[in-house]
Amino acid sequence: MMTDTNDGGAQPQAESAAAPGMHILGQYIKDLSFENPNAPRSLAQGDQPKLDINVNVGAQQIGDDQFEVVLTLTAKAERPDMVMFNVELVYAGLFKITGVPKEHMHPFVMIECPRMIFPFARNILSEATRNGGFPPLMLDPIDFAQLYRQNMAQQAAAQQATEQKPN
Repeated sequence: MMTDTNDGGAQPQAESAAAPGMHILGQYIKDLSFENPNAPRSLAQGDQPKLDINVNVGAQQIGDDQFEVVLTLTAKAERPDMVMFNVELVYAGLFKITGVPKEHMHPFVMIECPRMIFPFARNILSEATRNGGFPPLMLDPIDFAQLYRQNMAQQAAAQQATEQKPN
């Protein structure tokens, strides 16, 4: 009877070991650049600046179950007569991912991992613009699943265009 109990106890452990899991092993700034080329003129009140924001996600496998995910955020604010600021943040996280089937690993890494580190990167960008003399830049939340779908569609279209070119 004791053997039955031990077998019964082993089965749930095997199921929980197969459950997808993610651990953030570390997160860090790889690069941070803030340019305020026209200070102090750029700090004067004036027209609302045009703000251009770009977000990119990249990843590389570091070990069997470890991935470095890099989130690059750039923002440029300009008025018709001058650049007010230009900021770039390259922020990364090192993740250990377990229990995710191989066919689901790429979307998992490119959606879930940046979603976890984005709030920290957003805060760094906000502080950098505030420390540069501007109102804090508060980025809206990003739908990384939608960003992933857009990137996959662009890659598929580019690949299709390449394949259709005559030699």
